[in-house]
Amino acid sequence: MHGEAQFNPQSEEKINELKRLSELRKERAIAILHKGKPSLLDKNTYLVPSSDGKHSYKVTHYENYSCECKDFKERCLRNGLFCKHINAIIIFSKLKNTVELQDYNIEKEINKEVCFYCNSENIFKRGTRTTKIGTKQLYCCKDCNRRFTIDAIKYIKGNAKLVCLAMDCYYKGNSLRDIQDMFKQFYNLEVSHETVRRWIVRFTKIMEDYTRELKPQVSDRWHIDEQKIKVGKEWLWSWNAIDKDTKFWIANNVTEQRSIKDARTLLKQTKENVKEIPKHLEIVTDGLHSYKKAIKKEFKTHKDRLNRPYNNSVLHIGKAGIRKPINNNMVERLNGEFREFDKVRRGFYAKDTAQDNLNGMRLYHNFIKKNMALNGLSPYEKANIDLKLENNRWLSLLNKSIKATQVTKQKETKESH
Repeated sequence: MHGEAQFNPQSEEKINELKRLSELRKERAIAILHKGKPSLLDKNTYLVPSSDGKHSYKVTHYENYSCECKDFKERCLRNGLFCKHINAIIIFSKLKNTVELQDYNIEKEINKEVCFYCNSENIFKRGTRTTKIGTKQLYCCKDCNRRFTIDAIKYIKGNAKLVCLAMDCYYKGNSLRDIQDMFKQFYNLEVSHETVRRWIVRFTKIMEDYTRELKPQVSDRWHIDEQKIKVGKEWLWSWNAIDKDTKFWIANNVTEQRSIKDARTLLKQTKENVKEIPKHLEIVTDGLHSYKKAIKKEFKTHKDRLNRPYNNSVLHIGKAGIRKPINNNMVERLNGEFREFDKVRRGFYAKDTAQDNLNGMRLYHNFIKKNMALNGLSPYEKANIDLKLENNRWLSLLNKSIKATQVTKQKETKESH
């Protein structure tokens, strides 16, 4: 810092007073930056506006900083401090460097505005379009000369935010007709409950395809259970697997029976859906006989929890009860979460419909819902999945999913040619 050579040993009170004055000047520097940005006169000289905006001061930086203001010359220089104008330059430079680094982030590639038809970045704003739900900005491409809107979703009556609102309400337990009524009351938008259903099915599938490739880093204990769900006039079985530490819902499947083959299908999904199978995995289940044989066929099993003869060996803890030290309450709570969702729907029309709804619930549980047992994190964050979702998590995830789908299609088109 400039002037350090002029410092003499100071009393503790004097040092604390200098620290207070330094922090005060930094606060004033931030206030200056809120009113206006410094301008660059040459490579080493800035022009910084005063706090009242009526004057400007030159700040130079060679080996040290220097300012032409009275505060720097009369007080800061002899005490080894920076004035508010120099602090403004330091803070401004840090912010500028941060923005420049963020420009190279992959998020920019996913969220950048490009032509809907030719994927060109050479676009500009050109007029607006008035719709029932508001005004949309129109863009024009200089390369293909077409006009378009930069919405994540095309050719629907609503927009991306309304679709995400519908999905959020649906997976929180509202019925399709409740959502239809909400759109009419609050947005004066008339859509049928069947339209809402198609939105949810279509865009859940897009997001589910995208998140399937995001593998969680799980702990060494998984909880697995099955429950009855009503499909049409019959009862089927819904199998679920959840990780103990991250609360990540690893896999789910709907079957007609509870055979060994059905149990193996779920176990195969769990192996495919995780980043790495733990070396000393424990699988907790109830007393269903199918689990014992299915786990033996899919994993190397061992009876001793402490002395296992090989890596990647699995200990099966069966007959887990509510009051036992090792219980299956975690997956039972997950089953209860789905029962609350299912109660409003009173069953499903077909097996595929039930599976689609389970997939959507798993998407909501892992990537959208905040878990208080994880200190307000979502399971994907606890499982170290590199996915940065913004405040509107549904919309952020939808944008990333659609963009990833477009990139995949463009790549396939190029390869085919």
